[in-house]
Amino acid sequence: MAVLQTERPVRRPHARTSHRRQFTGRTALVLLAFMLPAIVFVGLFTYYPLLSGIQMAFRNYNLNDLSDTSWVGLKNFRTLLHDDMFRGTVKNSVVWVVGSLVPQFLIGFTMALWLRRKFRFRGIYQALVFFPWAVSGFLIGILFRWMFNGEFGVVNDLLMKAHLIDTPVPWLADAKYAMVAVIIANVWYGVTFFAIMILAALQSVPDELYEAAAIDGAGKVRTLFGITIPSIRTTLALTVLLRVIWIFNSPELIFGMTGGGPANATHTVTSYMIQVTQEGDYGRASAMGVMVVFVLILFAIFYLLAIRPRTPRITTRKVAG
Repeated sequence: MAVLQTERPVRRPHARTSHRRQFTGRTALVLLAFMLPAIVFVGLFTYYPLLSGIQMAFRNYNLNDLSDTSWVGLKNFRTLLHDDMFRGTVKNSVVWVVGSLVPQFLIGFTMALWLRRKFRFRGIYQALVFFPWAVSGFLIGILFRWMFNGEFGVVNDLLMKAHLIDTPVPWLADAKYAMVAVIIANVWYGVTFFAIMILAALQSVPDELYEAAAIDGAGKVRTLFGITIPSIRTTLALTVLLRVIWIFNSPELIFGMTGGGPANATHTVTSYMIQVTQEGDYGRASAMGVMVVFVLILFAIFYLLAIRPRTPRITTRKVAG
């Protein structure tokens, strides 16, 4: 019996067609329609106030007398540079930032190292440590204002029971102690930020590195400076930069705790700017805002240039033939 063999049709490979949609004018309109609310919101509540504040800095803009809002150029800036009160707030701002930043960083780094370890109820401890960051800075200021009250504050009560002081200290009524009290409150408030950021960075460091260091006989100090800090160096640098900017621009704790007193001893540039705004002198307050933004931008640029990793140069020597 003859067996009929039928040839199967050979499939030829077809050219691969692309299913990517072409970007048309209709697609652009759809994307623009989705983005338009965000663009309007950001432009209305961010860039418009920013540009308005910049132009107010060069005008005689005072709410007490709006009959003359003419262009005055750099007059508001010259007034600030010759203002003793403004120069005093600049010094206070430096003390405020440095005095708050260093303890926040050291305590937050230590807490992050401790919270990285595995122990019982670690989640509860983390929640307690991270809680202050969820509270308003103004509310923190009110809380510490009662704690540092010279007559019935808990701080004086604890110090007297520990026999560290004999008489109550007027923390918020004496210019010598007011800035110390405000910085202590800000340290307590800002430690959480460093603990959160550094702990997140530490959890990304592989455990194999620590195991290899332990096998090599490296101690805790050598492991800290040889593995931990180099591994999270970028996070540490950016966290410090962000915290400097936030501390400099955070007057709410000062307003809640001292209001800038006593005798303007705790006024920083930003808290003084708010006071001038409340007085109605928007021109001078806007000039302060422009100066703050300019100084912080310069600081950020030089800071980032200083911490960027430098690639070693490879030098070649000519060999005498």
